[in-house]
Amino acid sequence: MLSNRRGQRVPNVNFRTRQNDKWVDVTTDELFADKTVVVFSLPGAFTPTCSSTHLPGYNELANVFKENGVNDIICISVNDAFVMNEWAKSQEAGNITLIPDGNGEFTEGMGMLVDKSDLGFGKRSWRYSMLVRDSVVVNMFIEPEEPGDPFKVSDAETMLKFINPAAVKPKLVSLFTKVGCPFCARAKALLKERGIDYEEIVLGKDVTTRSLRAVTGATTVPQVFIDGQLIGGSEALTTYLAAQK
Repeated sequence: MLSNRRGQRVPNVNFRTRQNDKWVDVTTDELFADKTVVVFSLPGAFTPTCSSTHLPGYNELANVFKENGVNDIICISVNDAFVMNEWAKSQEAGNITLIPDGNGEFTEGMGMLVDKSDLGFGKRSWRYSMLVRDSVVVNMFIEPEEPGDPFKVSDAETMLKFINPAAVKPKLVSLFTKVGCPFCARAKALLKERGIDYEEIVLGKDVTTRSLRAVTGATTVPQVFIDGQLIGGSEALTTYLAAQK
């Protein structure tokens, strides 16, 4: 049985991290004392669900968590510091603090250390999330004990709903662009002026004009999508944003 430590203090351990090419010990007090912290833990860096959904979900909603009283968001995995640092770079996860629990001491203390030798992983963390205030666990969301790698309750949206069901999530914005396009630069500047994060899809790098036509029906860029709605080019984006004031 996995252990729910709601109402208990987090384990007292030292994490061996690498910062600026030097070993730096980080204590649980440094991470949790006098703070409100969201933690999510997962089986391994670079693994499919962890990379495609779990970590990106928290990174995307980080500002909303902070608006709702969360000081830090921490990802803990039974991986070494080098792996965790490279994963952070590859994920562009600047809103998340990735902590290596290389020896599994914290994870074991949480009652979440499991044997994944069948996958060649050895001892790893079960997938879970928790809200911690001043080193005390307020609540935990532990994935059900079933075969495979369940991902049903430890996601960012479940945690955000627990903290504040009425929290306003950011709009999801993507835009097709191409290098050297002045209208694309204008569209990106408009979004930045509003503090709106976006994902850029660059023609010739990420996709071809075939995808642009298939998705938008257009042959020109930029083409902006907001929450699944095609807004159009930079002028259409200006009109849209003006109506949101």
